[in-house]
Amino acid sequence: MTLENSEVEYIEGILGREMNELEEGMLDVMFSEHCSYKSSRPILRLFPTEGENIILGPGDDAGLVSITDEYALAVGMESHNHPSAIEPYGGAGTGIGGILRDIISMGAMPIALLDSLRFGPLDDQKSKYLFEHVVEGISDYGNRVGVPTVAGEIEFDESFRTNPLVNVLCAGLVKKDEIVRGIAPNVGDVFLLMGGTTGRDGIHGVTFASEELTSDSETEDRPAVQVADPFTKKRVLEASLEILDKIDVSGVKDLGGGGLTCCISELVDSSENGAIVDLRAIPLRETGMTPYEIMLSESQERMIFVINPKYVEEAMAICDKHEIPSAVIGEVVDGNNMIVKDFEADEEKSVLCDLPTILLADPPSLDREMRPPVKDDNLVEVEDIEVAEAIIKLLSSPNIASKSWVYKQYDHEVQTRTAIKPGDDAAVLKIDDETAIALTADSNTVHTKLSPYDGGAGSVAEAIRNVVSMGAKPYAVVDCLNFGNPETPEILWQFKECIKGMSDIAEAFESPVISGNVSFYNETEGIKINPTPAVGVIGVESLKNIRTLPFKNEGDKILILGKTYDEVNGSEYHRALFGLEQGEAPKIRIDDELATANTLLDLIDNDGDYTEYIEGKDVLNINATHDCSAGGIAIALSEMAIKSNLGCEIDLSAVPTEGDISINNLLFSESHGRYIVTVKADAVDDILANIDVPCAVIGEVKGNSLKILNKDETIADLSVEDLNEAYHGVIEQYMA
Repeated sequence: MTLENSEVEYIEGILGREMNELEEGMLDVMFSEHCSYKSSRPILRLFPTEGENIILGPGDDAGLVSITDEYALAVGMESHNHPSAIEPYGGAGTGIGGILRDIISMGAMPIALLDSLRFGPLDDQKSKYLFEHVVEGISDYGNRVGVPTVAGEIEFDESFRTNPLVNVLCAGLVKKDEIVRGIAPNVGDVFLLMGGTTGRDGIHGVTFASEELTSDSETEDRPAVQVADPFTKKRVLEASLEILDKIDVSGVKDLGGGGLTCCISELVDSSENGAIVDLRAIPLRETGMTPYEIMLSESQERMIFVINPKYVEEAMAICDKHEIPSAVIGEVVDGNNMIVKDFEADEEKSVLCDLPTILLADPPSLDREMRPPVKDDNLVEVEDIEVAEAIIKLLSSPNIASKSWVYKQYDHEVQTRTAIKPGDDAAVLKIDDETAIALTADSNTVHTKLSPYDGGAGSVAEAIRNVVSMGAKPYAVVDCLNFGNPETPEILWQFKECIKGMSDIAEAFESPVISGNVSFYNETEGIKINPTPAVGVIGVESLKNIRTLPFKNEGDKILILGKTYDEVNGSEYHRALFGLEQGEAPKIRIDDELATANTLLDLIDNDGDYTEYIEGKDVLNINATHDCSAGGIAIALSEMAIKSNLGCEIDLSAVPTEGDISINNLLFSESHGRYIVTVKADAVDDILANIDVPCAVIGEVKGNSLKILNKDETIADLSVEDLNEAYHGVIEQYMA
């Protein structure tokens, strides 16, 4: 049991009696960090959660954002870190399954998956094993259920050697008049459990996720890992959508962490009702299961529909057609208690559990101690290396190099909505003949480790820049917040500062946080992960506004929007080339970030039509856009050249800067709020006249090399062929 003594006293004070074994197990699950958010809830209230385009913020299985007059997008993000550390294939697969069910629970058809992954160095055999099988688990599960994996991001760092992170985002499309919620508002409605049967797998999965890993976790905690079943999930998806289409459903919720205990208590508590659960009615996979095992099992692919009894026969017939078990396992009742009964037992022994739903679904939060860590001010001096060598080494580092080994395993074409495929700043999916959405996932863990406020804000800002680069206006944010042990005051302070930064940038962009997840205890025997605020951003755009990062035409002029500061600490240049994570991270300058993003969106909105461009019409003045992030200007330009097989020549003396900056720091600084934009030569003057943020023409698309000048001095001249060779095949070599 993980209940603290104070929590036991609180519970038994409310009950006026001692808990029995089943009640203790159910409350233990619901008071776990994973279910209750007891350490993070007071801090998460800092997030902006409402806005013009927001239909539903945090509190249900997913958030909802309006994207057209007819449609909403349901979006959620979840973690499956600890299970993936123990059993990477199944852990990743069940993570995909869980987030898909969250989206289905809103009445939505899943249309896209994204993943945000973290592993130890690829020269470590265990890290390579985890990486290979997590990717395989995501691929096999997503491909088999027919939902495209369209984008993502991956980082390799020593801090994740024993604690990989597997964060998954899912988006689903739902008509606004067909949205359903995780509620049980009508007394007399019944709980229809459908999908997979209930077994002994996953018991105590949420308590396992709410404690640190140890060197013995791989053997001791394996029973807490759920078993993935994508073929059953496919049938559950189809049956669920058919039930929602044909039956007036009062509420629906998936069974994830906490199993039946969590699902039913949250359903009825949200409507201030009670529940009676018939333990004997629950379809079981194994014989001899105890009430404790049944109510705490986290077996996968299960959903509960709250429906009027008159619809039961029709709903069960749909389940039979799709060859999945279903059963009525209880009903919504007056009162505020969740009662579990054995209807085959003697009356005086039939009640196995009788607990207030609010005690299960809304445990009290904790006021834990917070304090900033002691900073190490002893910085290692870096002796810059030759620019061309640095660029090649950066392009060859796993954190920068092509991730095609990963996304080639994913089916990103299924459902035929994908307009821009993996490898650009964000994925773009068509919604109708006029509207598209841009989806991205991002995080900067080193920045967040060094400066939690700026790192958190910068992670949101970088994800926003990704969708802005595609021509999309950011509408909403989802997150998955991965940190160490919240009982450590420095970790919780780090968490709060990160949330402050994320909140400030989200509020400035009027992009509320509509859904999310917190994953604490990501450390093993004192080894802590770099704090990882994985951020998903949803952007909405007209199809005519789509832009992509490859250079398009010889002779196009290259502009940079935004100012570069001497901010190379925390950069990939420092980490990949010198093994350093030190100093202060780049500062977030919210007004500047907002100004450059809005400037680029306005320029694109007043430019030509992408849909005409792809038909072969020469209509675009602004034809390539890319944000500056990991690796700075040098890597942004290299990626644009690699993707297009076109070279460029730039002059660093033209780059807008603040103060004197060395050549290497100028090229590899990771200052925020910057975009590289290419423009037709004859349109440059008109475009510059409409820009009132720091901006300059720094070069031209030309030739077959990346040529970097500082006035008349050549700093580097690298062929596109050499760039390609450095960038491609890196991960393939590790995985060969």
